[in-house]
Amino acid sequence: MEVKTNFKTKTINYDELLEEFKALLKINNLKFTTQREIILQSLYNCEKHLTPELLHQLIQKEYPKLKIGIATVYRTLSLLESSNIVTSLSFGSQGKKYELGAKEHHDHLICTKCGNITEFVDEEIEQRQHLIAKELDFKMQDHSMQIYGICKKCQEKTKQKEEDWFLKINLFNKELKKQTL
Repeated sequence: MEVKTNFKTKTINYDELLEEFKALLKINNLKFTTQREIILQSLYNCEKHLTPELLHQLIQKEYPKLKIGIATVYRTLSLLESSNIVTSLSFGSQGKKYELGAKEHHDHLICTKCGNITEFVDEEIEQRQHLIAKELDFKMQDHSMQIYGICKKCQEKTKQKEEDWFLKINLFNKELKKQTL
């Protein structure tokens, strides 16, 4: 079984995406602005899943002279998501993280401790999903799989904390025994 985890290649070049975005703005009677273009460009160039706040901070850092409000980021992301240019992963009360939709299909492993997201594709899983849909006479158009759990890094941190805690308890018990003798 081979699991693919590299999804840096885009399925559309930036100029094509920009033209698609301009057409989307026109259809929605919205102006093409530098702020909106920078939002699209930042999403295109970023390999991470971004919250609106993180995207806003990234833009402010990269373009300190550009006046852009967080509301513009939210509205633009909403427009891009409704047209499937970007996709989002929901984190409940913590909000959403966005990524450019112009990548090969992939699924997500999401760490519930640190929020890290790992993209992957497993062909066996993909084939199995198609077989299930066919078996149930279901015409699958798309799918999204998100697996929630704890990443290796957080598991190691938790394990270390537990080991430290047990060590402290053992030391405490030894001291207590000494005092009672």
